Amino acid sequence: MPKHKVPSVVKIRFKVTKTGKVMRRAQNMRHLRRKKPKKAIRAYRIPREVTGKMATKIRRMMGARAR
Repeated sequence: MPKHKVPSVVKIRFKVTKTGKVMRRAQNMRHLRRKKPKKAIRAYRIPREVTGKMATKIRRMMGARAR
């Protein structure tokens, strides 16, 4: 069976942890940061978990086993 090629966008934007969680970056962190509280800017650094059907689709695209 041929190897599956992972879409470049998926490789860049998502990571699958060893336990199978799909992680993404926080939104709203790119621009207009002056008016945002420092607490919020720090919170944007924390990766977020993708859940539900979207996580299953991403896991399948990455070649990881879907739970």
